[in-house]
Amino acid sequence: METKKNKSLFLMHFGDTPQLRVLDFLIDNHFFDYPMTEIARESNVSYNSIKKFFFVLVKSGIIIKTRRIGKADYYKLNLENSFINGLIKLDWALVEGNLLSETFAQKISM
Repeated sequence: METKKNKSLFLMHFGDTPQLRVLDFLIDNHFFDYPMTEIARESNVSYNSIKKFFFVLVKSGIIIKTRRIGKADYYKLNLENSFINGLIKLDWALVEGNLLSETFAQKISM
């Protein structure tokens, strides 16, 4: 697997594990659904690794199956799950905090 050159703020703060990479990808793309193979590829996690924990996330209600196209099941974050809503808010708070600190640093350097 190719390593991601620019880690997201989410991964920089909470660690870079396969589970967190999958959640990070799905948080960033929470309006869309994807087959498990594409989730693995886009989150830079091997398909064999994702199979080990993916269905635990489905069973716990963090990820939901949305549809089936051919032989592929499509999944997305469960936006009705309060834990997921908290993670999305946390991700936005990290981004906003980073933007504010960058803006502040730019003003100081002027």
